[in-house]
Amino acid sequence: MEIESWIAPVADPDVIIVGAGSAGIAAARHLMAHGLTVTLLEARDRIGGRTLTRRFKGHPLDLGAHWLHAGPINPLVKLGRERREPLRRAPVDGHFFVRGRAGRRVERAALDRAFAMADRAMTQAAKAREDQAAAKVLPPMGPQGHRVAAIHGLVSGRPLEEVSLHDFPSMEYADNLFIAGGLGAYVARLGKDLPIQLEAPVRAIDWSGSGVRVETAVGTLRGKAVIVTTPMAVLQQDAIRFAPALPQAVHEAIHGFTQGVYEHVVLHWPDSPFRGADRLASLTGTRREPPGLLTCIDSTPFHFFELDQPIAASFDRRDAHAPFRFARDVLAEHFGHRAIRSLTALHGTAWRNDPWSRASWAVVPPGLSAIRDTLKAPVGERIWFAGEALSRAQWGTAGGAWEEGERAAGEIAAKLSGPRSAG
Repeated sequence: MEIESWIAPVADPDVIIVGAGSAGIAAARHLMAHGLTVTLLEARDRIGGRTLTRRFKGHPLDLGAHWLHAGPINPLVKLGRERREPLRRAPVDGHFFVRGRAGRRVERAALDRAFAMADRAMTQAAKAREDQAAAKVLPPMGPQGHRVAAIHGLVSGRPLEEVSLHDFPSMEYADNLFIAGGLGAYVARLGKDLPIQLEAPVRAIDWSGSGVRVETAVGTLRGKAVIVTTPMAVLQQDAIRFAPALPQAVHEAIHGFTQGVYEHVVLHWPDSPFRGADRLASLTGTRREPPGLLTCIDSTPFHFFELDQPIAASFDRRDAHAPFRFARDVLAEHFGHRAIRSLTALHGTAWRNDPWSRASWAVVPPGLSAIRDTLKAPVGERIWFAGEALSRAQWGTAGGAWEEGERAAGEIAAKLSGPRSAG
């Protein structure tokens, strides 16, 4: 694990930042670079938000965000290259199995054609002004059509019937990267030497005066402005009380998002049939097909068995080991019980039930694609919102959260970097 190195929080800073995840860290670094004082308030006992790296059998593995999507526009990729971080490109050639055997070329080609048809149809339909569910524009795609819809539903965080076509993710897998040691550890490194107060959940933000007054579980701070990076699913539960109440349009935008779910079971499988590092596996031809499987992570025997929203939700009222049994049963269905004798499940994520996230990311339902822009406008020139939920091109990602943290910080820096006045 990385050595924690933070500085004492500032009592009454220029800017108060709620949340020390990717967006909050990006905002703090940007503001401090412009000579402004900040304090980050983090509800958890750690930084990083939904990026988290933990060690299993001596190997670092991400329990939250793992992919660095959209490399050419991802600010964390650009910064990583500047810092000479150990980035590596994600392979584009995945595994393809049919009932436990390697798929034939014609079978793989059918899946590729189905993906191409779906992407072409959604890209074309999204040009229309009218928004609708992404699923409504899918064409007939042959026997692999259900597989394509399931994978797109996994990476969207909800079934495509519940995802805005105008908001459909367009990140190309040819442009993705990973980072040795884990994305969570990388984000934690970027948070070093920042003024952070841990275990300080924010209860209320008073913006009735000329500045802001932020009440936390460990005390009250005053500042000229506040950046709120709290996940939308948490804000929807009125975890933070605003006084006066937020404008109705802002309130409705916050409550317009739905819970995006993308969980994974960490598997250790030394005798797996997969070869090559960091390759996605598509398993087809049986009653149950896992929506996603990332194999041999960083050339280790570790694998991520992905759970989409419908599957994850089916475990919410069951015992904690139910996802592990499900992963084993599905893999046995494909490869046989003898093949999984060395397989063990080490951990299962549950971001949808974590009190400080309540979702893996925020999803925009059909017809509500404008809510991101609504939340980008500052409230009373004192409250800014930031986080992955506000990123159009990189929503649901640590890079998108970083991008939005820098955007909000840049707007505040432009406002406050003139003649200094009392907050």
